[in-house]
Amino acid sequence: MSYRKKDTLQRKVPLAIQIKNNSSLYLMMLPGVVALVIFSYVPMYGVIMAFQDFNVFDGYFGSQWVGFKHFKALFADPYFLKLLRNTFLLGFLTFIFAFPAPILLALMINESKFRKFKGIVQSISYLPHFIPMVVMVGIMYVFFGSYGIVNSIISFLGLDSISFFSSPEWFRSLYIGSAIWKGIGWGSIIYIGALSAIDPSMYEAASVDGANRWHKIWHITLPGLKPTIVTLFILDVAGVMKVGFEKVFLMYSPATYEVADVLSTYVYRQGILDANYSYSAAVDLFNNIIALIFLLAANKLAKKLGEDGIV
Repeated sequence: MSYRKKDTLQRKVPLAIQIKNNSSLYLMMLPGVVALVIFSYVPMYGVIMAFQDFNVFDGYFGSQWVGFKHFKALFADPYFLKLLRNTFLLGFLTFIFAFPAPILLALMINESKFRKFKGIVQSISYLPHFIPMVVMVGIMYVFFGSYGIVNSIISFLGLDSISFFSSPEWFRSLYIGSAIWKGIGWGSIIYIGALSAIDPSMYEAASVDGANRWHKIWHITLPGLKPTIVTLFILDVAGVMKVGFEKVFLMYSPATYEVADVLSTYVYRQGILDANYSYSAAVDLFNNIIALIFLLAANKLAKKLGEDGIV
């Protein structure tokens, strides 16, 4: 019997029998599925607030429907373009600089011949990922605050101190730099795992043919990483407009609103501080729709280039 026929027969097994035969695996999967449904799918019902004048006492069913009223108000708001620009620039620049960083680190670790050195580098680079965001921003203040280590060194050299956190021109540099520092080690894990799947005999054959280290990286290592790079590229492109609220909220101030105020922080001020629930829901829904468009566009681009997309 051919492999194709075996696969066809396997696909025809009823779902109930599959669950019975693999009950332990489905049981292990159940808590994750339940958490996903409760925290990711059930709250999606609240999207209808964007099309209502939502009132807490009237609830979803009693609140008045207003259609696209809040979306029209959003697009008519002169501050909207600045929010959109700040969100896109912050997400896009972070993507440009942070996306290739784990790839480069994984390549450098892979090329090192000293196992102990590789282990030390991996351990040190992974650690920032486990630091809570609040603590990470606190560490940034220790280094770049008005009386931080960097300004102490600058003052010692007889130069004027720099207000990093209250200067709009420094906000994006701090945000992007900290994103690289926090994510480079953790992101490299995926690429190091993909590198371990490359057949070592390919490197041996390349050495016999006279290939140097750069030739091996270009013709063997990078092609081996290509499927992983494409998949993460698509996911990261989708995240360009999903600039995290927590980090921006901890870093920004009225002095840096010009470049730091993004859609997620605007949603917080409108929804939580001003109790304008419907308008904030409309803003967040618009942001998610743009992220979905980016995801589908990146996926389509990958397929046009001959790669496998994620959908």
